[in-house]
Amino acid sequence: MSRSRTIGTAVFLGITGSLLMAPTAWAHVSITPNTSVPGQSSQISFRVPNERDDAATVRLEVVFPADRPLPTASVGDVPGWTATIHKQKLATPVKTDDGEVTDAVSSITWEGGRIEPGHFQQFPVSLGRLDAGKLMFKALQTYSNGTVVRWIDGPEAGADPEHPAPVLTVATPPAPPAPETGADVFARVLGTVGLLSGLTSLGWWFTGRKRATGAEPASVEDRAKAGV
Repeated sequence: MSRSRTIGTAVFLGITGSLLMAPTAWAHVSITPNTSVPGQSSQISFRVPNERDDAATVRLEVVFPADRPLPTASVGDVPGWTATIHKQKLATPVKTDDGEVTDAVSSITWEGGRIEPGHFQQFPVSLGRLDAGKLMFKALQTYSNGTVVRWIDGPEAGADPEHPAPVLTVATPPAPPAPETGADVFARVLGTVGLLSGLTSLGWWFTGRKRATGAEPASVEDRAKAGV
């Protein structure tokens, strides 16, 4: 087999492998957007794809993090689906800027609709203001054939878990670079002018030196013809 044919075969197999692995990479319950800013209202959606070709998704349960209790949550309308917000009493009340919180959202379930094979559905949720950190929402996806896929794997499951739980990262975005001031621009212009001036002076120096030394020495043949 020629070298070009070998390379072509390798490229084809690589592309084919990527296409075959692509569904595994995205076919899980996730949060969009998966980042938020501390102290601001957080509007997110749980994106739920149907990863089976023989059943429809008929139920979704999202379990809220117990280590980061969230006092309130509201859901957006999803045609054909009914959402139920579940709450529970906290063993230890949590103090917030809005006062003491004695109960928090434990989970939200959506039922009544269908996500057919080859489709996905987004379930919007408003979480209100959040503190900085990572919030993991475990999700249980139920299919019409009774299969339940548990998207509950956390960091302890390794770098590439089979069923990763959706994670929302709440962090302050990095500050953009400071704009240049007039002094910075002026200094840069002076530096450029100085460099061009130096290059020009160097060119004049070489030209003057060549004129001062005269023409280049004649070759041996030219000197012989001149009787030198």
